[in-house]
Amino acid sequence: MKKTVGFVVRHLVLTFLVVIWLVPILWLLVTSFSAYKGINTAHFFPEQWSLDNYKVLFLQPDSVVQYGAWFKNTLLIAIFTCIVSTSFVLMVSYAMSCLRFKGRKGLMSFGIVLNMFPGVLSMIAVYFVMKSLGLTNSHLGMIIVYSAGSGLGYLITKGFMDTISTSLREAAWLEGASEATIFFKIIIPLSQPIIVYTIINSFLVPWGDFVLAKLMLNSGIATDWTIAIGLFNMLGKSLINKYFSIFCAGGVIVSIPISALFVLMQKFYVEGVTGGSVKG
Repeated sequence: MKKTVGFVVRHLVLTFLVVIWLVPILWLLVTSFSAYKGINTAHFFPEQWSLDNYKVLFLQPDSVVQYGAWFKNTLLIAIFTCIVSTSFVLMVSYAMSCLRFKGRKGLMSFGIVLNMFPGVLSMIAVYFVMKSLGLTNSHLGMIIVYSAGSGLGYLITKGFMDTISTSLREAAWLEGASEATIFFKIIIPLSQPIIVYTIINSFLVPWGDFVLAKLMLNSGIATDWTIAIGLFNMLGKSLINKYFSIFCAGGVIVSIPISALFVLMQKFYVEGVTGGSVKG
C-alpha cells in the first residue's frame, strides 16, 4: 500500500511539474499564430488564427523587426564560435588527458577553480578591453569573447579521453607517429560522442545569450543585433502591444535549429555525457 501511495504521489508531482514547464511553451506557440498582435490574457488559445506574424519576420521587415538580419548574425556568430571553441576544448582536453608535463596537475586545478567564477564578473573588464581594441559592435569581437575562455570547459571531454586505452597511443608511438597524428587519427575518431556534446554546448552559448550580446552590440543599429537583442527590444512599453505575437513567433523560430540539432544528435550527446563522467 505504501509503495502504491508513493508511486502515485511521485507521478502526480512529476505531472504537475511537467504542466508548469509545458504551459508557457504551449502559450508561446499558440500566441505566435494569433491574429491579435498584443498580449491577450482573456483567452489561452487565440480567437482568430493567422500566419501573419511569421510573414512579418522574414517577408515584411520594418524599422523594429529585422529578423532575417538578426538570424543571420546569430547563426554566423554561433557557427564560428562553435568551430573555434570545439577546437580549443579538444586540444586542451588532449593535452590534459594524454600528455604528461611539469605543472600539469596544478594547471588543471587552476583551470577548474577559475571556471567556477561566474562569467558576468568579468564582463565589464572584457568590454573595456574589447573597446580599446575597437572590437565592440563587431561580430568578430563577439566570436573572440565567446571562444576565448572555452578551453576551461575541458573537464568532461578530458574524462571521455581518459577512457580511451593508452595502448592505442603507445602502439602509435612505437610506429613513429607524432602527437598530431595520434590526435587526429586515433583520438578524434574515437571521441565522436564527446565531440557532438562539445559542439552542441559551444553552439548554445552564443545562440541564446543576451547579456553579453547586449553589452557588446550597443550601437543602436538594429541590423547588427542578434536575435536575443531584437526579440527583447519588441517587449518595450511602446512596442509590446503591437509586436508581442511577433515576438512569440520569433521565439518559436529561434528554438527550431537547436532543437533539431539536439534531436538528430541525441544519441551521441548522451554517450558523450555519460562517457565523460566515468573518469575525471
